[in-house]
Amino acid sequence: MTIESLLTQFYTDLILVKRDSEQTALTYKISANEFLTWCKEEKLRLREITVQNLMYYLIKRKTNGCSEITLAKDISALRALGEYLVRLGIWQENLALQLDRPKATRSLPRVLSIEQVDKLLESIDKTKPNGIRDDALFELIYSCGLRISEACELKIINLHMEERIILVHGKGDKERIVPFGDRAAEKLQKYINEARPIFTKGRNIAEVFVNYKGEPISRKGVWKRFKELEALSGVEAKVHTLRHSFATHLLSGGADLRSVQELLGHSDLATTQIYTHINDDQLKNVHDKYFIR
Repeated sequence: MTIESLLTQFYTDLILVKRDSEQTALTYKISANEFLTWCKEEKLRLREITVQNLMYYLIKRKTNGCSEITLAKDISALRALGEYLVRLGIWQENLALQLDRPKATRSLPRVLSIEQVDKLLESIDKTKPNGIRDDALFELIYSCGLRISEACELKIINLHMEERIILVHGKGDKERIVPFGDRAAEKLQKYINEARPIFTKGRNIAEVFVNYKGEPISRKGVWKRFKELEALSGVEAKVHTLRHSFATHLLSGGADLRSVQELLGHSDLATTQIYTHINDDQLKNVHDKYFIR
């Protein structure tokens, strides 16, 4: 079996059997490719791999400059690959389970101020159909704290304009209800009434956001449009920064952590708690500025 065929089967298994997201499966496939390529270079057969070989591989990765976060992802990928190799009968046991994941220090996510978000959205040319769509798209991402994939996959049937809520299909096939406000509603209504029909040309497209061909907009398409807005506005950010900003602005406004967790679709409250550290930094800055002693 070649590396290419094994990787293809491994990726398919992650999607169809393990029910992992495409992003997770792709990440594991890339990491597995790094490992399998190293095995080939070292002339190591998969059936003969030992825990010591795995440790030597990770040490080499660390020596080559990989961060602890990358190493943690590598180990997760090796564990997934190991489980698959056991089912194929290539490994008798999942050797990667004996590897300890490094405790990665998690950096605080970048957050925009409300003024920066406004500046970013105001840079959109709303005289054109593309601009009307982008205005609604990025407003909704910010107003609802959506992941890019969640915005791209949002269906018309799950957009409830009167109730001002959307049904979001998130990670791990989990669904959540997220409300949106007047500004997002106004921009969405304008997009649906004026711009979207120009793109779809009467065709019945399930997704809310479509490209100029009338096809569901892709993640790559969203990234490309955002990069253009970044250049126009002078605000340095990523699309996901809007989600971070949504969470931080909610907490800054007095929202409780559990509510923010539900709105973001986090399965673990600890994931949401990272945004409280951002507020701690803000408080420290205020203290340093105004408390002379």
